[in-house]
Amino acid sequence: MKVKRFPVEGPLEIEPRVFGDERGFFMESWSRRAFAGIGIDEDFVQDNHSRSARGVLRGLHFQNPGQQGKLVRVASGRAWDVAVDIRRSSPTYGKWAGVELSSEKNNVFWIPPGFAHGFLSLADGTDFLYKCTDYYAPEHEHAIRWDDPELAIAWPLEGIEPRISAKDQGAKSFRDTEGFA
Repeated sequence: MKVKRFPVEGPLEIEPRVFGDERGFFMESWSRRAFAGIGIDEDFVQDNHSRSARGVLRGLHFQNPGQQGKLVRVASGRAWDVAVDIRRSSPTYGKWAGVELSSEKNNVFWIPPGFAHGFLSLADGTDFLYKCTDYYAPEHEHAIRWDDPELAIAWPLEGIEPRISAKDQGAKSFRDTEGFA
């Protein structure tokens, strides 16, 4: 497995070994032993699956309390995935890491607790899978504006008009968001 680190401390892009032939392929998308070897030794308590049309932008979401680490991948389609460091004590506070996830690449993105998370679907029928280290708690969910100029996230929007939920349209600015200590 290949691991890519980012200038932002914490997130990782993981490319698992894929074994394929004319019949298809096999890969381990999660192995506690293998992932612990790269620093991800977590108890995942919930798996989620969303499907999005091209242009759907979800996020930037986080929970407080109940910070969630997320191990995410795309089973079908493509998505631009982003993690924003909202740990106030971090040297990379307010910085982001982004990666294109796709079913062709079979890559996985680790977003540790203490990060806001969002993604943009780049293809119709994008199936997005994520393992979470804490349960979803809607009463503790918060959102940061996806287009906050202070964050300056380089969303790949060429030819895409983002489709955003009413909840995300009402998200706070990064400056007005309470991060984590």
